[in-house]
Amino acid sequence: MSSRRSLASLFASCAVAAALLYVAPGALQISRAEVGSHLDHIDRAGQRQQVFYVYSAAMQRVIPLQVLTAASTTTPSPTLYLLNGASGGTDITNWYSRTDIVSFFWNKNVNVVTPVGGEFSYYTDWQRDDPALGRNRWETFLTRELPPIIDTALHTTGVNAIAGVSMSATSALDLASAAPLVYSAVAAYSGCASTSDPAGRAYIRLVLARGDGNPANMWGADDDPAWTAHDMIRNADSLRGKAIYLSSGTGLAGPAEALSGQPTPDEAFTKANQMVLGGMIEAATNSCTHGLADRLRALDIPAQVDFRPVGTHTWPYWQDDLHKSWPLLASALGTE
Repeated sequence: MSSRRSLASLFASCAVAAALLYVAPGALQISRAEVGSHLDHIDRAGQRQQVFYVYSAAMQRVIPLQVLTAASTTTPSPTLYLLNGASGGTDITNWYSRTDIVSFFWNKNVNVVTPVGGEFSYYTDWQRDDPALGRNRWETFLTRELPPIIDTALHTTGVNAIAGVSMSATSALDLASAAPLVYSAVAAYSGCASTSDPAGRAYIRLVLARGDGNPANMWGADDDPAWTAHDMIRNADSLRGKAIYLSSGTGLAGPAEALSGQPTPDEAFTKANQMVLGGMIEAATNSCTHGLADRLRALDIPAQVDFRPVGTHTWPYWQDDLHKSWPLLASALGTE
């Protein structure tokens, strides 16, 4: 009897060991991907404004990143990862073209890193390659591959924050949740944290449709658990302990929508279109932001929330939001 028990115990121990040693194929691929990622080259090395080209083994391509280095090089500085909106910064609708990002951060001791690319990707890891949008493994890139490369290249403090606008506001919250040891603070400007309810899924479909992307390739069918896993209203508790900034306008016309002088017909049309379409989008993100703010409050999780009484879905307001959020982000980053 004792020998049988010994044999059974041995089999049980082997089974436990096998379970502990087993690595899912996907996880093994990610681990190998991280090893292969590297800084390929730098444009304008040594200047305050540089372009890093980082090879992502997970996406099997080189990703360009706009980098604004810290004002002082005498001591290490933290890093703010600042994400562009739905276009991924590949057109003129980006932080550098539409805001005062360079002058605002010029005298601040923080490195600002902005990926160029990832359009209509939600900066997440897609389940499958997409015929239109290709291979997207942005969560792996922004939480595992890139931060160590930036820390080494810029000799940072290793303390990071992440911020995003519109599409990437959703992403910033999701990435901060996914990598609690990487990002100590998060700011979301005019985004929608809800991804699993019908309205949230419909909003995502509209964004992906602009790039002909298939939502099923991102997080699967509507009943796939991934949609809920990335829903930051349902998973708000995962943001506990981080510095959080949320903002949104109401969709009503404000200063940025005002016409000045004698506008041309094209200018008048553009403003009118912004007031209608941009107003509708901002009203939707306003509802989402209220939902997240309410959930954080119910969980007793502190957050700085700025609900603007006016404002559509456009860059002048996001520039203001960046300025207003900086004291919170700077405090979490340990800088000024």
